[in-house]
Amino acid sequence: METENLPLSEQPLEQQPRKKKVSRLKKFARILMVLLLLGLIALIYFRFFFVFGDGVKSGQLNYAVKKGNIFKTYEGKLIQEGYRSKTAGTIQSYEFEFSVKSKKIYDILSANSGKKFDLHYREYHGAIPWRGNTKYIVDSIISMKE
Repeated sequence: METENLPLSEQPLEQQPRKKKVSRLKKFARILMVLLLLGLIALIYFRFFFVFGDGVKSGQLNYAVKKGNIFKTYEGKLIQEGYRSKTAGTIQSYEFEFSVKSKKIYDILSANSGKKFDLHYREYHGAIPWRGNTKYIVDSIISMKE
């Protein structure tokens, strides 16, 4: 009797093609790897791309520079009015260090150092080298005064 011409359901068990069974451990490992990868993606997004806060800072522009070893970014510092003291007996001014989003904003800032600015910024949980050295990114100038 020829068994090759018989339908699959009528062939003897030893001649039927075997289905590959994925072990429970391999299936669990795959699911775990997918979940870990999704968790890592969510963590990276939350840490570097989620906008934690945004607002406006006012003060006198101390400097605006373009710097960086590999990624050239625009950085600046604003000196705000008032004083603070981290330790007793010392006085420090409020300083707001920031990175600048675009060359257009940087050009305005660098040409007007020493003037009073109102800057709109976005705050992230962490800094990315190609975005800037700080977690504060200035994205617009609200006003500029002498």
